[in-house]
Amino acid sequence: MSKLDELLEGVEVEWKALGEVIQLSNIGVDKKSLKNEKKVKLLNFVDVFNNQYITNETPTMVVTASEKKINDCNIEKGDVFITPSSEKIDEIGFSAMAIENFDNAVYSYHIMRLRVIDKNFLYPAYLNFLFSSTDIRKQIRLKAQGITRFGLTQPNWKKLKIPIPPLGVQKEIVRILDTFTELTTELTTELTARKKQYEYYREQLLTFDETEVKHLPMGDESLGKFIRGGGLQKKDFRESGVGCIHYGQVYTHYGTYASKTKSFVSVEFAKKARIAKYGDLVIATTSENDEDLCKAVAWLGDEEIAVSSDACFYRHNLNPKYVAYFFQTEQFHKQKRKFITGAKVRRVNADNLAKIKIPVPSEKEQQRIVNILDKFDTLTTSISEGLPKEIELRQKQYEYYRNKLLTFPKDTVEV
Repeated sequence: MSKLDELLEGVEVEWKALGEVIQLSNIGVDKKSLKNEKKVKLLNFVDVFNNQYITNETPTMVVTASEKKINDCNIEKGDVFITPSSEKIDEIGFSAMAIENFDNAVYSYHIMRLRVIDKNFLYPAYLNFLFSSTDIRKQIRLKAQGITRFGLTQPNWKKLKIPIPPLGVQKEIVRILDTFTELTTELTTELTARKKQYEYYREQLLTFDETEVKHLPMGDESLGKFIRGGGLQKKDFRESGVGCIHYGQVYTHYGTYASKTKSFVSVEFAKKARIAKYGDLVIATTSENDEDLCKAVAWLGDEEIAVSSDACFYRHNLNPKYVAYFFQTEQFHKQKRKFITGAKVRRVNADNLAKIKIPVPSEKEQQRIVNILDKFDTLTTSISEGLPKEIELRQKQYEYYRNKLLTFPKDTVEV
């Protein structure tokens, strides 16, 4: 903090209209394919929206364009691109900067190119970060127009006021913010690697030789039974009462296991509902995609809960977490796919789930597997102590310092 204060202390800042310091162009290329034109890569809205920096490898779309368009819509190192309009007002003004000259590439007419006039006065990477600052975001929202789609006219983009400290300060601000970005990227990369490692060990730990460990249908009377959920809908939710799980929440809110519910129903409603108990596995039997279909959460709460229709619960005598982890394996999904029905809405019914075979090692072995996978689950999914929490904290830290570094006295700002 002291170093940041020292960096910004007494800094003289010039406020300039954006149009005074950049050349703005929105004559980009559309997606039409015309004869006798050259194939080129197209930098588009999504490329800018999802990235801070862009390279020749960023564009994935290929279109055709005339030589004139290719010359007019070229991309040079230091060019900053912004999203000029969107159906959502908060998606306007996202930016990304080219960190190299682009070969055989153009930009889409859905984005705008900003080219700095004097790089000894305005550092392009600093300009790129400015579009995420609180002050610039506020100006964009105030000037945005539209009903179903929002945007700024080119004159209004040019009128945006931006703070320009000395070049050395601009470069130091960029260096600090880039460092935070690199830290977050490293953590995200680490999380991806750990997730792959987790998936590998989960498959290995839950795979057994059928000659050594029994593989039984889950509906076998020695294991358990599937019970269909009741007629619980979102309109039945209450602020408090008896806990409940709606099928859609299984794949949008819950992880591998839970002891508290997000929603509740009245005591009177619960008396007529289908009730799950401690250790039951709650399963979403309906989804719009095969990946979410049959996602499951082990209920480990002390109290009984209501379960909605389009879901079922599995009452069994196995380790609850062991069963929940089994539902995440390719071994399970391979069997599940044979029983999927429906086109737009995908379903697997409880009777078919009962036919899926599960390996049944000893209780001790089930617990050993659970102990190992719990550590991976915490590391890769926990929002309170794992890598996702660390990434969240780094992101908040980055946003705090970004706002501090890009906030200057506003006496001369006109909005």
